[in-house]
Amino acid sequence: MITRLLVANRAEIAGRVFRTCRDLGIETVAVHSDPDAHLPYVREADLAVRLPGSTPAETYLRIDLVLDAARRAGADAVHPGYGFLSENADFARAVLDAGLVWVGPAPESIEAMGSKIRAKEIMRAAGVPVLEAPEQPTDADLPLLVKASAGGGGRGMRVVRTLADLGTEVARAREEAASAFGDGTVFVEPYVERGRHVEVQLVGSVVFGDRDCSVQRRHQKVVEESPAPGIPDEVRAAMHEAARTAAEAIDYRGAGTVEFLYDPATERFWFLEMNTRLQVEHPVTELVHGVDLVALQLRAAEAGPSAGQAGVLQAGLPQGHAIEVRLYAEDPAADYQPQSGTLTTFEVPAAPGIRVDAGFASGSEVSTHYDAMLAKVVAHAPTREQAARTLAGVLSRARIHGLVTNRDLLVDVLRSPAFLAGDLSTAFLGDRTFDQRPEHPQDPDAAVAAALALAERAGAARAVQRGIPVAWRNVVSQPQRTELEQRDGTVTTVEWLGTRDGYLVDGLAVVAAAPRQVTLERDGVRTTYDVVVGGPAGAETVDVDSPRGHVRLVRVPRFVDPADQVASGSLLAPMPGTVVRVAVEQGQQVRAGDPVLVLEAMKMQHTVAAPTAGTVTELPVTTGQQVAAGEVLAVVEEEQA
Repeated sequence: MITRLLVANRAEIAGRVFRTCRDLGIETVAVHSDPDAHLPYVREADLAVRLPGSTPAETYLRIDLVLDAARRAGADAVHPGYGFLSENADFARAVLDAGLVWVGPAPESIEAMGSKIRAKEIMRAAGVPVLEAPEQPTDADLPLLVKASAGGGGRGMRVVRTLADLGTEVARAREEAASAFGDGTVFVEPYVERGRHVEVQLVGSVVFGDRDCSVQRRHQKVVEESPAPGIPDEVRAAMHEAARTAAEAIDYRGAGTVEFLYDPATERFWFLEMNTRLQVEHPVTELVHGVDLVALQLRAAEAGPSAGQAGVLQAGLPQGHAIEVRLYAEDPAADYQPQSGTLTTFEVPAAPGIRVDAGFASGSEVSTHYDAMLAKVVAHAPTREQAARTLAGVLSRARIHGLVTNRDLLVDVLRSPAFLAGDLSTAFLGDRTFDQRPEHPQDPDAAVAAALALAERAGAARAVQRGIPVAWRNVVSQPQRTELEQRDGTVTTVEWLGTRDGYLVDGLAVVAAAPRQVTLERDGVRTTYDVVVGGPAGAETVDVDSPRGHVRLVRVPRFVDPADQVASGSLLAPMPGTVVRVAVEQGQQVRAGDPVLVLEAMKMQHTVAAPTAGTVTELPVTTGQQVAAGEVLAVVEEEQA
């Protein structure tokens, strides 16, 4: 029996495993890097051990440090979570050699599926359909997909649409794969333009239904659901049987997932890979099948490899439908750039059928060193339509401040006619234009609410004349003006008057105003706005939430410090990160769109390109340098016409 379990992972997956352990009476041990020391999962564990350092290579990928933490904390079992060392056969062997219980499949199974190239060979021999890569690709084989053999999550993956780009994209994929997984091996396969990503959940060789994970950006899943909608019964049964065959081919034990690419046009499917671990999207399976997959993992680990499939539950028919969204700290309007900083407010309202697996809480710091996922929000309902509606409603009412997220994009997807009709493919987001701005202020009165809340806040802070109404004057010469800037740079000027009887704003009735809440009435309709103000006086940030959505505004200061201004043509770091490649030299001529340098942050590489044709007049950074968000990376002086 397992008595004390160490989870060799972080954030929401560690918290998820701890929850099951508490239910089963198993003590828990967290490991954490320095940036993660104050995250909720560390507090949730019974014991916690520091892994000195910040990057994955210094901390969560160090087998010796993780095993030493287990020894010091007196753990008798290790759960790898997902990512990091979860599919590392050497880690599994090291855990077993240390006399600890390994909560996962046999190292041999991990090894067999660890290389996508070898995995395809095994599946082909077992009779599972696989995509065949051309040895000498021609134009007729396009488009092609370059993939990392040792990893996933969209890293080390590139779509190639012209043969001339193949060599460059292979080189970039190798570089990113080596950085993310320590293995730069890549391979090429046909790219099915509008296929669906469907996967089958297994415990051993027992099938626990399927999931659709087709809504993706950058080849990373964003929305997942179970059961996968719109698949013919005979195709679904064949897919389940192929997954069972795949598991039996490697004598698989424990929880795992077989991923397939499904082409609705031909009703054919092909093996993509087998994940020898728990998947991020496992909650949708748990909800529709009424199981705890972590508990089944622990049961299989305690039973040992000689127990076979004895005692594993037989999966029944799915009950209802579950949809999960991955809430990321990222900016969809800026090519999904990950964001970092303080998550000042993070509140997802409770509702029937809603489950939240979160790695962060209000006040948590989101660092640049790890994946940008904040939480998984899941809805379970009798029908797919109801699950989508409930989930969209909960997300729209959530309070998320301090960082740009993909929340509004997720709501748009869940409410879109195409999604509700089940018109899914891996090109879903690319085929359609969603309002990808993280804030889309359809309500101009949000700025009025912000201005009045700022005024009330200033009034409450006064040390004298506290009984006099805010901004009241004996003789009024002109209205008060508050300038507020949106994220796209648009500045809104709110004009208002303070009187003995309250505020006056053209076209509006101010029903109530306080530092944290303002109620306005327009055309007989009242709307209440919740307002949170932060930042330095005179340049405050203002988060405004209402039934019409969330808007983040910044008060424009009356006077600008010249030291804060940057030269025209400056390219600023969109996020903190590391410069991994500088593609130009000072004095070099560039064209609009030419790469200037490449930043690495949150396990992804981001190219900073020249906005216009011109000359690189300043280049203050070098390869390997750490840069802060907003730091000047280069200056491109525009060509004069």
